[in-house]
Amino acid sequence: MIKEESVGISEYSLTEQKRIFAKVAWRLIPFLVFLFILAWIDRINVGFAKLAMLNDLQFSEAVYGLGAGIFFIGYFFFEIPSNLLLEKIGARVTLARITILWGLTSIAMAYVNSEWTFYLLRFLLGVFEAGFFPGVVLYLTYWFPAKERAKINGLFMTSFAIAGVVGGPIAGLIMDKMVGGIGGLANWQWLFILEGIPSVIAGFFVLKYLPASPDKAKFLTRSEQKFIISTIRNEAFVPGKHSTLRSMFSNKKVWLCTAIYFCIVAGNATIAFWTPSIVKTLGIDNNLIIGLISAIPFIVGTFAMLWNGYHSDKTGERRFHCAIATLFAAVGLFGTGFFMDNIYLAMICLTIAAAGILAAFPIFWSIPTLFLAGTAAAGGIALINSVGNLAGFVAPYMIGFIKTNTGSLSGGLYFVAFLELIACFLVIKALKKTATY
Repeated sequence: MIKEESVGISEYSLTEQKRIFAKVAWRLIPFLVFLFILAWIDRINVGFAKLAMLNDLQFSEAVYGLGAGIFFIGYFFFEIPSNLLLEKIGARVTLARITILWGLTSIAMAYVNSEWTFYLLRFLLGVFEAGFFPGVVLYLTYWFPAKERAKINGLFMTSFAIAGVVGGPIAGLIMDKMVGGIGGLANWQWLFILEGIPSVIAGFFVLKYLPASPDKAKFLTRSEQKFIISTIRNEAFVPGKHSTLRSMFSNKKVWLCTAIYFCIVAGNATIAFWTPSIVKTLGIDNNLIIGLISAIPFIVGTFAMLWNGYHSDKTGERRFHCAIATLFAAVGLFGTGFFMDNIYLAMICLTIAAAGILAAFPIFWSIPTLFLAGTAAAGGIALINSVGNLAGFVAPYMIGFIKTNTGSLSGGLYFVAFLELIACFLVIKALKKTATY
């Protein structure tokens, strides 16, 4: 029998500790995954809208690439303030605000009528979504200790892959079924409207469902709340961890992680925004079939992400789990560009690339919290994510620019493959003292 008055870590057996963290995971992760699936779909559905929108609005591939990527400029400027605000006012209010506003902006994308409205709404989508992903990463550190985080991050980040699995077929179905000017709108306009509405609704559910912190969690007993709070508090005072904004900005490891994340995100943005176009380039014309085929790399990536996170936690090793994943990403992207004239080899390589890119994410995000805590963790996670996500601007724009000037996607894929190789090198050479717990 555990006393309610003072619960220490040692008063729970390892089995009981695992039970508590599993209880928290079952309560939080499915809902957070659902929210990020909505965010991810609203972020990347422009890749499917592109199949008809470019022709209707007479946009070039370069215009599309700039518009797809400018999302991350808004993301960059507002992410750190959003994460610092989350630390002050709590996750529930912050995540609700973010979800509602990005949903409304996604709906507004249906009314794009020029290059500049396209750029503006994509920028605003980045502004309003800023803080969601790093906010959740920070939020999970309130509930789970370092040894659990690669697995937990992996479970949350399956939302990347699941969004790719379900988002492609849903987008393809909407594009197919809403053809013909229904309600006076084109199929790509209906895509933005029908995929934006669920986000607005979900934002209001955040206020009802999501506990701000362990001590506010009604699904936990008082002793379980105290156990989690004491576990996380003890980790925060580990020698060597940085806890202030000044120490965060002066920490070389933070900037190194930012460079690594930039390279990883370049690959993620590539498969997110260009997979439908790559599949179409391979000779597939039906929108629903494009959506179904586009889901294949993300299905494999889901399993790769979960396995890599689980195995990294089991062994306690971070560096090589992340480096090998980025190496697979580089080989896969290069192979996709090289075999562009062979649909089967190109799809195999694209699947390898997606598996490597997605498998790198949960491992990477378990690394910064090994040397950051408190305000430094809030600011550091946001800094890494915001600067790193500028690759989401660079990669789509460069691919669009190269395709416009060469008529081929291959050159752009080679460019991103090179960035993945840089990530692999930096992880192996520069994170030797950080990548274990």
